[in-house]
Amino acid sequence: MLSGLVVGAGSLVLCLGASVRFGAAEIGTGDVISAFTAYDGSEEDLIIRTLRVPRTLIAALVGAALGVAGAIMQGLTRNPLAEPGILGVNAGAALAVVGVVFLLGASSLSTYALFAFVGAGVAWAVVYSLGSLGRGGMSPMKLALAGAALEALLSSLTTAILILDQRTLDEIRFWLAGSIAGRDLTLMLQVLPYVALGLFLALGLSRQITTLTLGEDVATGLGQRTVWVKGAAAVAVILLAGGAVSIAGPLVFVGLVVPHAARFFAGVDYRWILPYSALFGAILLVCADIAARVVVRPQELPVGVMTALVGAPFFIYLARWRVKR
Repeated sequence: MLSGLVVGAGSLVLCLGASVRFGAAEIGTGDVISAFTAYDGSEEDLIIRTLRVPRTLIAALVGAALGVAGAIMQGLTRNPLAEPGILGVNAGAALAVVGVVFLLGASSLSTYALFAFVGAGVAWAVVYSLGSLGRGGMSPMKLALAGAALEALLSSLTTAILILDQRTLDEIRFWLAGSIAGRDLTLMLQVLPYVALGLFLALGLSRQITTLTLGEDVATGLGQRTVWVKGAAAVAVILLAGGAVSIAGPLVFVGLVVPHAARFFAGVDYRWILPYSALFGAILLVCADIAARVVVRPQELPVGVMTALVGAPFFIYLARWRVKR
């Protein structure tokens, strides 16, 4: 297991280097190195140090946050289709941000972050409550249906606001597509404490989440306080998903694909699944951002388009597999 993490970390370093090296502007490897060793304020140096490096680090942070959030949600709900985008958490955060821009004219990332956390928390609470209604309590199918319904409702409300107010649309339309273009290290540092706290909390709960995947009755029989564990895990999801959405917009499918890849290498123990999910999430989003920059060069696509191209077929595959089961 540990050797896999080492290999994953090495792969992430290579991806980070590739992200700094490749982009809309053609910059050679020598120029990249000189930007760090012999900075002279040239155009290439400015592109590397003020645009590509912050963008690369933000992609890694957001990918890790979404990967871990998706893994926690799948573990808590025992639903292989669970992830912040599909279960409406990202849509709740997005609606909250759009609402505060529309009503208050907010433009700072710190304000986005605060309301993204609130929106993510409310959406997750509503989905979990709806998925637990009725005979038999919560089930993966009811949770998926509740998430899909809420996501559709919240997305419709967001669209309605944007139609009514051109200023709001102009200000955040690229953000809504899922983008990390133009972000700087100041923005990342504002979100970093929330994401770091979410990651720390998630790793601290890894053993308990593993027990919960065996069933709530088993976890209770082993002396686990399941209500407290679920509450703490929900806080971790809100911190991770809210922080990611506030800086990069409502990216989808990262939290769906990554945990399944992590389980392939790490098995069923969340003490390993969560670190693998953080690494694989960072790798996936960094690579997706590279592709978004070069596929239609010199133009750029929002990175959310690339994650959707990867995640949508995987979602269909999982849905068909579950039906066959």
